[in-house]
Amino acid sequence: MKLGFSPAEELFRAECADWLQAQMAGPFKDIKGITTLTAKAERRKEWEQHLGENGWSCIGWPSQWGGRDATLAQQVIFAEEYARAGVPGRVNHIGIELAGPTILTFGSEEQKQRFLPGIAAGKTIFCQGFSEPNAGSDLASVRTKGRLENGEWVVNGQKIWTSLAHISDWIFVITRTEEGSKGPKGLTFLMMPIDQPGIDVRGITQINGDAEFNETFFTDARCPADSLIGRIGDGWKIAMGLLAFERGVSTLGQQMSFRNELDALITAARANGTAHDPLIRQRIAKAEIGLRLMRYGALRMLSNTDHSAIDGAALTYKIQWATWRRALGELAMDVLGQAGELAEGDAYEWSTLPNLFLFSRADTIYGGTNQIQRNLIAERGLGLPREPRGDL
Repeated sequence: MKLGFSPAEELFRAECADWLQAQMAGPFKDIKGITTLTAKAERRKEWEQHLGENGWSCIGWPSQWGGRDATLAQQVIFAEEYARAGVPGRVNHIGIELAGPTILTFGSEEQKQRFLPGIAAGKTIFCQGFSEPNAGSDLASVRTKGRLENGEWVVNGQKIWTSLAHISDWIFVITRTEEGSKGPKGLTFLMMPIDQPGIDVRGITQINGDAEFNETFFTDARCPADSLIGRIGDGWKIAMGLLAFERGVSTLGQQMSFRNELDALITAARANGTAHDPLIRQRIAKAEIGLRLMRYGALRMLSNTDHSAIDGAALTYKIQWATWRRALGELAMDVLGQAGELAEGDAYEWSTLPNLFLFSRADTIYGGTNQIQRNLIAERGLGLPREPRGDL
């Protein structure tokens, strides 16, 4: 496992930092420090395109498709400096980190030509159609159905928690295409345009006042027959490959965002005197230790050269960071006290630390609940007997 960076890599870090900080101090200073995913969405789409124009959108991709052929170390460095500069989260995170790598790995040459240039240029925004009202963490229980009809896929069903679907252009959808199939069998992975009469996106307002999530309804929604990735019935295999990408380089950038939150918490504790409380200091120290352990674990995970499957280390990562950040949100409110319960003005907008507390309540639920993550660790990581399932 490599924990340090070479002089050449540190020069690359300086190049990344200089460019990103210049953008956040100059033409895009109005989006610096935004902590919610929906604020100034149109401006952030412009930022996506600016990244693409300057070759910083997807540096780990092959140069043929708009990337820089960046090494793993360079990708880690860019992700860290991106967060350090206070740049808001990518509104095309799903396209850059999930859809793009999935197409690169499993897509045909024609599909690569159709989708990758637009994603890299920040002009094609993707969202993810996995979870359903009765199949959130249990992806194998999806009920959305797809059938071939006159050279097109026709899809009916419902997805939920589709982040940023309301500003997206495309959605990748896991559908059940084999009648009577159960569990992971009979699933197919489709790419569908959102702007069509058969797709209805309805926003869900969250506890922090943001509306990142959506319900997405499919009523005879359509896409061409060649819009499936892989083959009919390969949906589970491709979905598992996609989830391996989700545990990829972006985790280091995510941790830098955590670093910013922890630093803001420490600053608040010093300002209001709670830093003198020995129990608060102990909890801050525990948070610091946890963050450093996550970094070392992520570096170990990324040192695995086979990124086509989720290894044991990757299986533990989601439950680790989600539990850590939920505890950080609780600590933030204990540091702020009653002042953290008030938002200035009429708009329902929270500053960094109260927003951290409110949003982190969902961290242990979305992307697979902690309970489901423990099953995955037991069954796939440790090889323990599978939990009985009535539908398999």
